[in-house]
Amino acid sequence: MNVACPECVADVKVAQQPELNEILECGECAGELEVISLDPLMVAVAPEAEEDWGE
Repeated sequence: MNVACPECVADVKVAQQPELNEILECGECAGELEVISLDPLMVAVAPEAEEDWGE
């Protein structure tokens, strides 16, 4: 199963049973993608991890 990368439009292979919020990596642009919907399968650019600086 493949889905188009929203960054570079390359095909990204997805496991047969992806999980919601699973993080994938695009092989072309190395962007991190988050599975946001399973039916239909949709991905979006994963949000950057924010640092809490110990707060």
